[in-house]
Amino acid sequence: MNVVLISSYELGRQPFGLASPAAWLKRIGVSVAAVDLAVQHLPKELIASADLVAFYVPMHTATRIAVRAVERVKAVNPKAHLCFYGLYAPANEGFLRKLGVQTILGGEFEAGLVALVQRLRGDGKQNQDGCQPEPVISKGRLSFLVPDRSGLPALSKYAYLNLGAGGHRTVGYTEASRGCKHLCRHCPIVPIYEGAFRIVQREVVLEDIRRQVAVGARHITFGDPDFFNGPRHAVAIVEGLHHEFPELTYDVTIKVEHLLKHSDLLPTLRDTGCLFVTSAVESFDDRVLEKLEKHHTAEDCRQTISLFREIGLTFVPTFVTFTPWTTMASYREFLATVLRWDIVESIAPIQYAIRLLIPARSRLLELEEVRQLVADFDEASLCYPWSNTDPAVDRLHSEVLELIKNAQKKPRSRGQIFVEVWKLANKTYADDVLTSLSAMGSSDIPSRERIPYLSEPWFC
Repeated sequence: MNVVLISSYELGRQPFGLASPAAWLKRIGVSVAAVDLAVQHLPKELIASADLVAFYVPMHTATRIAVRAVERVKAVNPKAHLCFYGLYAPANEGFLRKLGVQTILGGEFEAGLVALVQRLRGDGKQNQDGCQPEPVISKGRLSFLVPDRSGLPALSKYAYLNLGAGGHRTVGYTEASRGCKHLCRHCPIVPIYEGAFRIVQREVVLEDIRRQVAVGARHITFGDPDFFNGPRHAVAIVEGLHHEFPELTYDVTIKVEHLLKHSDLLPTLRDTGCLFVTSAVESFDDRVLEKLEKHHTAEDCRQTISLFREIGLTFVPTFVTFTPWTTMASYREFLATVLRWDIVESIAPIQYAIRLLIPARSRLLELEEVRQLVADFDEASLCYPWSNTDPAVDRLHSEVLELIKNAQKKPRSRGQIFVEVWKLANKTYADDVLTSLSAMGSSDIPSRERIPYLSEPWFC
């Protein structure tokens, strides 16, 4: 039996979501080809001979790209069984089935893919009443296999770590856990895992990293939604990693709430090679944070930034800067806070233009004010459209987004881009901060030494 696993986009990472199921399927004697459309073309010869084509969709952008690829797959091989798996598959189940997708798998999908292959081969549970027998969402605890990355493009094809004057490092990617304990309203993980998280066994994670180091990785990104969902599990992994590879560096993602709760563990991260910690701050407006149920405040963020500076770790915040509750005044205050707390260099410019996404099954729809605000679900964009009550805020979003796109064509420093964003937001607004910025013109903002960052910015 021939299976083609396809990833469409995963933020410049070599997809764990292809490598992990490839190991499971090869173990049962299946011929598996892995294709990453982010760095490869759709191979018609492989599609033509496939019995099963399965698209991995861990995020919204990946799903939209995969949807466009479905028609090309059907044109080449109309008999192939189509499957979508990953976080965004169950969320868009109705729409995907209308496209001809026959199997939807979310949550812990590896066992579901094995069961699907066994069904298609005739040696597994068969359909009853036209419904797939595999659970659409599985939160079962798995004993993971070491991912099989042999069929994927080389790590050099993916995002790299930029160290400024220190040069570049090849980056590997792995996951030590999936799901999340928390129930933030806007998070796409919540409708699938509902507060559960599942670990990938320690030795599996370490062996996956060993194999990536053997082919050139010098930095590892851990893709866990929150590395401190299981702090003992996380610390055991990085301590083992550092013992084997003392020169290897890494980065992780952790909630502000957990960074403060487990602040005693931060020196361990620093001492084991952690270069930076990404955290979904989302906003400095406590009113917005409460609506998103983030369980931290702006003051918590300020304390976290101070704590990181004391310890000698780099804090990299991400944001949802444009929400239904954003006002011109609150956006200006957001920028002023970024400047006041001296975190300009820590923020990827795209963060100034991130707009709240409301996908299917979002917990945001529990809020009456959101239900009244959104239009009907838009299948083309796979989300509920919304507009700010102040058209000026939506215009500002469009202007900032265009500025960021243009900055990619003509590279400028993060400080220079910040100044340009500030000027867009403050056309008719003046205060002491604006005066000082205007005096600087387009020069760089004085900042701490350059922050290490991945060449393809992470954002939630």
